[in-house]
Amino acid sequence: MDKEAISTPKAPKALGPYSQAIKVGKMAFLSGQIGIIPETNELPEGFISQTHQCIKNLACVTHALGGDLNHIVKLTVYLTDMENFSTLNEIMTHYFSPPYPARAVLAVAKLPREALIEVEGIMLLEK
Repeated sequence: MDKEAISTPKAPKALGPYSQAIKVGKMAFLSGQIGIIPETNELPEGFISQTHQCIKNLACVTHALGGDLNHIVKLTVYLTDMENFSTLNEIMTHYFSPPYPARAVLAVAKLPREALIEVEGIMLLEK
């Protein structure tokens, strides 16, 4: 099966040798997004600002694939502080609606650029 790399200038450039997303058949695998603002390449301060920007970045990649956040079927979230878990849940309800995507949340010691959150996703390309 063929795979296709997807890239959009509306989301931050990859911080290493990886694609923003890979399309395989009717699925797309979205690389982790941290809250970098694409226009400035800066990371906003604070968990809330970074989380909103993370999801906006993820949305830009879904749009490049011809979909939107509602096409995401699975999220993996990495947090540097699990004290932010309830805030994460509240913010997610602003971007996703039932049925919510499946999700795992993992605590990690550190993320690139001292980010507080990273979110990756799996997307169904056809509804």
